[in-house]
Amino acid sequence: MAATHYDSFAQFYPYYLAQHDKRLCRRAHFIGTTLALACIVQAIVRMNAWWLPAALVCGYGGAWVGHFFIEKNRPATFDHPWYSFRADWIMYWQMLTGKLSW
Repeated sequence: MAATHYDSFAQFYPYYLAQHDKRLCRRAHFIGTTLALACIVQAIVRMNAWWLPAALVCGYGGAWVGHFFIEKNRPATFDHPWYSFRADWIMYWQMLTGKLSW
C-alpha cells in the first residue's frame, strides 16, 4: 500500500492525531517518550552512551504498543519518519500542557 503524500507538516499533523485516537494509545506514547527522555538524561549525567539504546527501546516501545495492540494500526513513522518524529514531540507537549487529553 502506497503512503499518502503530504505537502506540509500542517497537512500531516491532523492525520497523525487521527492515528492516535484512543487515549490509551496516547498514554503509551507519553509514557514511552517520558522514559526515553529519562534515559537520555541518564546517558548525559552518567556519561554512559549505553543509555541511548534504552531511550530508543522506551520511545519506540511505547509507541508500538500503542499502535499494534491498542489502535491496531500501522505507525505513521514507517511511511513518514521525520514528520512523525516532529508530530510525536508536538503531541507530547500538547499532552504535557493539557491541550490534548492523555
